Amino acid sequence: MAKRIDVSGLNAYYGSFLAIEDISMAVEPHSVTAFIGPSGCGKSTFLRTLNRMHEVTPGGRVEGKVMLDDENLYGAGIDPVAVRREVGMVFQRPNPFPTMSVYDNVAAGLRLNGSHRKAALDDIVEKSLRGANLWNEVKDRLNKPGSGLSGGQQQRLCIARAIAVEPDVLLMDEPCSALDPISTLAIEDLIGELKERFTIVIVTHNMQQAARVSDRTAFFNLAAVGRPGKLIEIDDTERIFSNPSVQATEDYISGRFG
Repeated sequence: MAKRIDVSGLNAYYGSFLAIEDISMAVEPHSVTAFIGPSGCGKSTFLRTLNRMHEVTPGGRVEGKVMLDDENLYGAGIDPVAVRREVGMVFQRPNPFPTMSVYDNVAAGLRLNGSHRKAALDDIVEKSLRGANLWNEVKDRLNKPGSGLSGGQQQRLCIARAIAVEPDVLLMDEPCSALDPISTLAIEDLIGELKERFTIVIVTHNMQQAARVSDRTAFFNLAAVGRPGKLIEIDDTERIFSNPSVQATEDYISGRFG
């Protein structure tokens, strides 16, 4: 079930360095929210705070609150591994497990969560591959290595792996940056379908992609190199791209910097 995200007063650090400062925003369920902004402004760092992946980085720590509906993901006693089951992630480059078959890639998270009945796994693997618009392309090669697929197919395999455990939220960190235009279009079409089931947050450097796939867009920026990134504004995507509230947003979208 898709859930709402509410972030308030969030700071993220790498050691003593403040990477992003005082981020507050809401992400609605069954929507696609895009993060845009120049390199180094903290988009991906902020994305990783939403499922506590930021803590995996040595020295990474977070202050503030991230609510998933009524649950504080940084509350006392919250298991970060459990958070990552609820908030899945797809990375910039396709990263199927290289020694695993297509089938085993999709089933990996399910097995880690204790599901081993073959009939149940078969059903979920097929459902997930269909959900990622990949089933018809791989149904006759489920036992072949996932690394043997094309780049676009590998990224959809990673999406199938992420949705197999039925998360509430799906985070995507520049999921099309390493793909050709045809594969990119397939992923964008898929994002539109997946929001019917999940809350989706995507980081992208592609302005046209943000305009095509997202319902809301958040613009991040930083005052200077070495200063923390900040959320400048968030609004409906159509408004951000046609009549933003902040001059810096318009300057970035129109190509004056970034």
